[in-house]
This record gives sequence, C-alpha cells and structure tokens, in this order.
Amino acid sequence: MQAQVDEGFLPGVSTALLRGREVVDRFVCGMADMEAGVPLREDHLFRVFSNTKLPTSCAVLLLVEDGKLTLDDPIERHLPALGNRQVLRPGATRIDDVEPARQSITVRHLLTHTSGLSYGLFDPGTVAFQAYQASGVHNPLQTQAQMVEKLATLPLTFHPGEGWEYSLATDVLGHLVEVVSGQSLGDFFAERIFGPLGMVDTAFWVPEDKRARLTALYGGVDFMDPRKPGLQRMDQAPYPGAYMSAAPRQSGGGGLISTLDDQVRLVQSLMPGGPTLLKPDTLADMSRSHVAPGLCVKFPNMPTNPDRVYGLVGSVLQRPGQFDPAASTDEVSWGGLAGTVWWINPRLNIAGVLMTQRYFGFGNPYTFTFRHHAYNALA
Repeated sequence: MQAQVDEGFLPGVSTALLRGREVVDRFVCGMADMEAGVPLREDHLFRVFSNTKLPTSCAVLLLVEDGKLTLDDPIERHLPALGNRQVLRPGATRIDDVEPARQSITVRHLLTHTSGLSYGLFDPGTVAFQAYQASGVHNPLQTQAQMVEKLATLPLTFHPGEGWEYSLATDVLGHLVEVVSGQSLGDFFAERIFGPLGMVDTAFWVPEDKRARLTALYGGVDFMDPRKPGLQRMDQAPYPGAYMSAAPRQSGGGGLISTLDDQVRLVQSLMPGGPTLLKPDTLADMSRSHVAPGLCVKFPNMPTNPDRVYGLVGSVLQRPGQFDPAASTDEVSWGGLAGTVWWINPRLNIAGVLMTQRYFGFGNPYTFTFRHHAYNALA
C-alpha cells in the first residue's frame, strides 16, 4: 500500500486486517491533504459513499428481526408510490415503451439490486440514463421521500427479480427504514447501530469541530485508465459544500462520513466471537446468494465473474475469478466510489477494511492488490 502512495495512485491509505474480531494489523501511510502537507492519521474522516449501504441494509434486517418487515413484503405495503410498476420493453427507444411488471418489487429485491431500478449513472446513452438524469432523482437538496416520489414516475429497466443492476434501491431502503421506524435514517443509525457499536465519528455531515479531520478528495488523472499514476483534487465532488451541513437527504445508498476505526467496529459486529449486531441466523442468511440462478454482479464495460452473486448486504463470491485471491470463496464484500472497501470471509473468519479517497476508486487495481496481500497474510 505504501507503493500505491509512492507511485501516485493514492494520496494516502489506512487499512486494518482482522482474524476473527481481533485486529491483527493496522497500517496508515500517505497524506490526508497533499497540498497542505497533512499526514494521514487513523482518526481522519472519509467519504465512504457506498459503504453506507452496509449499515442501511443492516438497519432493514434489524427491522425484519423486530417483526416489522419481511424480506418478501411487496414494497407498496410500506411505500405505496412504488406499486403497480411499469417496465421498459426489451429494446425500447422511448421511455413510454413499457409493459406492466410481472410482480411487485419486494424488500429482498431492493436489498439485492434486482428490483429493476437503476442508478442512471453507469449506462450513458440509454433511455433509462436520460430519464434518470432528467428526473432530478440525484438532487442532494431533496429528501429521500421526494426522491422516491420521482423514482415512482420512472419505468423499471427489467421485471423485478429477473435481472441485476446496481441502483438507487438502497436509497429507497433508507426511506423504508424511516417510514417503518418513524425515525430519520440518521436517528435510527445512531440509536440502533452507531451508538451501541461506539461508532462515534460516523454521520451524514461533519460538525465544525471535526472538519480539520476530513480528508481531501482526489481522482485519477485519467478516469478511463485507472492504471495511470497521478491524482487531481476534486473538492467540489459530489457537489459543492457536501457534508458541511445537515442536508435534507440522508442517503442510505451513499451519504455517510466515517473513520477506519468506526468501519472496523461495524465489520467486527458482523463476525462471531462476541455480541453481534444481528442474530446468528441473520448473519448466516446475509452471506448466501439471494438472486435468481444466472444473475450476478455486473457493471458496464467491466469484467464479469458469473460466480460473484449478491446477498443481503453485499456481493457474495461463490468461486474466485481471475482477479480474486484463491482462498476468497464465500467472501462478502462491497465498497464506495471514493475508494473505501470492506470484506468479510465467514468461512475463514477473517476480514479487511481499506480507507482512501480516490474517486472512482472501488474496483481499481489497488483494491485487488490489497486483497491478495491480505489473504496471503491471513489465510
């Protein structure tokens, strides 16, 4: 990881390796702010983007354990606007070329990104992309309830349960938590997850007394070639003033700020050897595939491993692909767009956390390098 910094791929990086719940290695190197010359410390704050999906999914599973939801509840039972969906016909060239959905979206579909929703970010040029961009669903000044209202006007890209597409589904789940619990997502997180786990630095915005600890955000000099060294500062991403005040939208899919230590605490709570955030049966259930046979994690213009499927909180690796460590079968993992990564291997009872700030980082070569070295050391 030091080489990744020295060669100009990362500004700074902190990592933790776990065997069971024991942190057997911590490593921090590089800079939190390259221009200001601020060295990275363990207590620095990171934009974790889609690492937010892990606590949001756990929040839903807590409500399932409470008996307030089931995985197969049709979403209109709780969010009526998302009932009676229309689906784009195969090959549609107009947004109104649709047919009725063959079934309702369920909570399980939302947890596994098989609902038919999209992000409207990763497929430029498509009918869905254009419609999502025009709809304003990504407006950070709207609430999650308002986002759901806009999503309800858009057709699905496939019939629920019949495809896989990374999407705003976890943001919908964040609003579902609000509706079912009667609390804001941030308050639910604080009461049921962050408080009990001692995650004192994880929140949707950075108060004044912590702002000096927020790392600078960088991107590669060539977004189309992540192997090209060099970084450019991206202070205005994802939008000017992000995280500096309590915004109306508490994004369950990508809105949190956190630290290495807090992310370790969350990962530890999902491993045996002490009190766990979720019941043992739930932990076992979240580590298996919940998608239909033949479906797998797939992004446009990226290599696909048909054995990387999806569980209830992240991808599940049924068999290592060409870029995966040989021992990584059964690994559950995900990461964020700004470069943060977590993974747990319940079969080997090991885990890893990586924190950095390289935009479009998750899936870049350094994440594979980290996993290979980690597995060599732990497995």
